[in-house]
Amino acid sequence: MTAAMDRSIVITTINDRTAAIRAFEGMTGWRTLIVGDRKTPEIAGSESLTFFSLAAQESSDFKTARLLPHNHYCRKNAGYLLALREGARTIYDTDDDNIPYKRWGVPPFVSARALRSDAKFLNVYRYFTKEEVWPRGFPLDALREAGGEAEEVSTEVPVGVWQAMADGDPDVDAIYRLVHGKEARFEQRPPVHLGAGVYCPFNSQATAWSERALPFLYLPCTVSFRFTDILRGYVAQRLMWEEGLHLGFTGATVRQERNPHDLMRDFADEVEMYLQTRRLVDLLDGLRLQGDAFQNLHDTYRALSDIGIVNPDELTIVSAWILDCEGLLGV
Repeated sequence: MTAAMDRSIVITTINDRTAAIRAFEGMTGWRTLIVGDRKTPEIAGSESLTFFSLAAQESSDFKTARLLPHNHYCRKNAGYLLALREGARTIYDTDDDNIPYKRWGVPPFVSARALRSDAKFLNVYRYFTKEEVWPRGFPLDALREAGGEAEEVSTEVPVGVWQAMADGDPDVDAIYRLVHGKEARFEQRPPVHLGAGVYCPFNSQATAWSERALPFLYLPCTVSFRFTDILRGYVAQRLMWEEGLHLGFTGATVRQERNPHDLMRDFADEVEMYLQTRRLVDLLDGLRLQGDAFQNLHDTYRALSDIGIVNPDELTIVSAWILDCEGLLGV
């Protein structure tokens, strides 16, 4: 392992080096961390790539790593921790089937343009395309009431997370794929952000996290593969507002050439997401948070456990995550 870098790309995979992994491995000034699971073949490291095998995760001193379930996307949490240990203060979250364009990059964590709306949920994808498309995790019963119309206003704010669009087969839900099944291509429009109180789900496909948002990277472990990053995204939005941070969106920086999926299985795994999102946001809006970032994270998951959105075991893992992060971030 070479010297630490302050910018890391974190990917989990069950494949060998894909075209996307090779492309990210070649990004100057970034370290790529590959998080293994039971099905992942051994991947040879390089000067700019580290493979964090399942055995290495579970023999590490990360308390979180020994609690994470196998064969679940939340194993990525171990990769985030390794990135922090290596000195990362910007983390780019993506998957092994997102191939970066030549224009790929992460903008400064500040936005000068807002999408202002009276709606609780705003489909920001409609800002970047006229096609009828929505992000995975957008409440289905809000699609007609939040078609994407919003007023653009000039206001400069700090951004905690940038979510980029993904051309090709973007991160939409199984219902979109089963009903429409069309590829998407997004316009290159100026980056925008949402104000506090307005939600849009964001995922883990092409997402850059600033240093101040890093505590909220935690992927919940007691919900389905298809819900975990969406639940994290809603929680992160709410907790970033407490820190004066905002969620921003940019045009496409990657093209997703999606790995094979069983769409009906995806649909089944997404059902809890469809059914829980309104309850989730009602809970988030009603929270009265008074702690620091980590205390607020714990209190939020305790509240989610109280209403059954996550299992009570989640609190044990969240507590381990907080202990690990506090040591690595010097809190």
